[in-house]
Amino acid sequence: MHFRLRTSVFCATLAAATAPASASAADWNQWRGPNRDGVAAGFKAPATWTPNALAKKWSVTVGEGHASPVVAGDRVYVFSREGDREIMRCLALADGKLLWRETYEAPYEMNFAARGHGKGPKATPVVAAGRVFALGIAGHFSAWDAASGRVLWRKDFAGEFKAASPDFGASASPIVDGENVIIHVGGNKGGALTAFAAATGSVKWKWTGDGPAYTSPVIGTFGGVRQLITQSQKHCLAVSPADGKLLWEIPFTTSYDQNIITPILMGDTVIFAGIGKPTFAVKVSAKGADTLWEAREITMYMSSPVLSGTRLHGMSDKSRGSLFTLDAKTGQLLWKSEGKLGANASVTDIGGALLVLNDAGELTVHTKSDAALKEVARYKVTDTPVWASPALAGDRILIKDLTTLTLFAIGS
Repeated sequence: MHFRLRTSVFCATLAAATAPASASAADWNQWRGPNRDGVAAGFKAPATWTPNALAKKWSVTVGEGHASPVVAGDRVYVFSREGDREIMRCLALADGKLLWRETYEAPYEMNFAARGHGKGPKATPVVAAGRVFALGIAGHFSAWDAASGRVLWRKDFAGEFKAASPDFGASASPIVDGENVIIHVGGNKGGALTAFAAATGSVKWKWTGDGPAYTSPVIGTFGGVRQLITQSQKHCLAVSPADGKLLWEIPFTTSYDQNIITPILMGDTVIFAGIGKPTFAVKVSAKGADTLWEAREITMYMSSPVLSGTRLHGMSDKSRGSLFTLDAKTGQLLWKSEGKLGANASVTDIGGALLVLNDAGELTVHTKSDAALKEVARYKVTDTPVWASPALAGDRILIKDLTTLTLFAIGS
C-alpha cells in the first residue's frame, strides 16, 4: 500500500531541523519528555529496587485533571481545574511551593460516555523559550510568561468551528517548533491543524483537511524533509511544519473517532496504533508513506508505547491491559504479559527498565530481559485514579493523581 505525496516541491533548507522545544536535556518540558517519546535519557536507577527505593518528598493539592506535569529548570508547571475554572500553576521543584497561579473561566459540559474521566483538562502543557502553552478541554489555547505567569495571549475557537473541541474534550498536547507553536484546534465537525506565532498568537498557517483527534503530534525528518506527524479524526498524516502543506495521509478510523496514540518515530519508520486496530508501521520518504508491517495481535487505546533500540514496548488494551514487546522492524510479537494491568498505563523508558504507572495508582518497575519484561518492584503511590503521565527530573518523579501532585525521589 502506497500513499502519494501531496506536494511536489521541497526546499533543501527544510532538512535543517530545529528542536521541537528549546529545553535542556534534563528538562521534562512537554508531553512524554524532551523528545516526546517517553524516554528518560541519562536516568540513574538505584542498584536495587527495594521497598525504600521510592521516597515521598512533597505533595500539593492542585485540582482535577489528567494533564501531565512538566519540568523546566527548577520549576514545575501543572494544568488543572477547580469548578468551572482552568488553572495553570507554577511550583518550585524543590519543595512544591506555589510561585504563581493564573485561572480563567472554562465551563465544560461533559459527554456522557466520558464522565468517569472528569472535566479535564487533559492536554499536557509545553514550556519553551520562557513561555508556557496549554490547550484547555473546551478548546481555549493559552500562552503564559513562564517566569511571572502573565498571560501573553489566549484563543477561544467557539465562534470559529461548529464544535470547539472533540466529543470527549481536547487532549492533544501542543508542540513548539522554532518560533511557532502548533496544535489541532476545533472539533469533530471541523477544525484546523494550526501554527501560531509563539510570541503573539497570530496564525502562521492552517491545514483544514480534517477535525482533530486526541493525538499529540511529533516532528521528524524523512528523506531530507521535515514532517509533522499526527493523527486527525479520520487519518494518519504528515504536514510540513514550515507551511502546513499536506505531505501524505492514510485513512484511519477507530470507534467513536478515538485516535489517541502518539506516533513513534524510528529512522525512516513511523509506527501508528489505535483501539481495535492492528498496530502498523509505514516507511516514510519524500514521496509518501508505504506500509511495512501490521501487528494484529496488538491494539492500543490510550497508552502510547516507547521504543528501545528496535524493540517496541507498551500496553495493549487486550486482556484487560497487557504489556508487550514487538520487533519494531518487522512487527513480530516477541512477548506479552498475562494482562489485567488496567484500563490505561503510562510507560516510561529509563534505560535498563521501564516505569509503568497504571490508572489504579500503582507504579511498577520492569527490567528488560531479552524480549520479556520482568517486574522487579511495585509501589502504591496513590489511592485515587491516575490518568496523567508522570514527569521525570533527575532521580525524581512527579505523579499527578485525581487532585494531587506528588514528588518522589527514586533511590534516596
